[in-house]
Amino acid sequence: MAMSDPIADMLTRIRNGAKAEFAKVDIPGSKLKRELARVLKEQGYIKNHKFLEDDKQGVLRVYLKYVDDNKPAIHGLERVSKPGCRVYTKSKEVKPVLNGLGISILSTSKGLMTDKQARKENVGGEVLCNIW
Repeated sequence: MAMSDPIADMLTRIRNGAKAEFAKVDIPGSKLKRELARVLKEQGYIKNHKFLEDDKQGVLRVYLKYVDDNKPAIHGLERVSKPGCRVYTKSKEVKPVLNGLGISILSTSKGLMTDKQARKENVGGEVLCNIW
């Protein structure tokens, strides 16, 4: 059966893996998920990610990051734009998450980027998720 929201599935797997204190989680791969993992690594929310080839679509392996006393670096994940209700924002209306303590990931015409990068580049797009 086809998955209706693969991005929400990826975020849920990361959230559940962090709560269970797993070292890594495996996610069915796609280009969008690879880019999402790249942004998470650049922002310091995960240790690393690796794409493993297989006979099907491939597997994205995400290595989770923990800080003091085995607390996950990711405190919360929230899917904003959903398949049934897309959320778009203009470049001037991109708002910071938790007064700048978190990030919002946008899908723009220049690729996936954080809210801060989108304001700097003066581009808007679809708000995929918020992370703090």
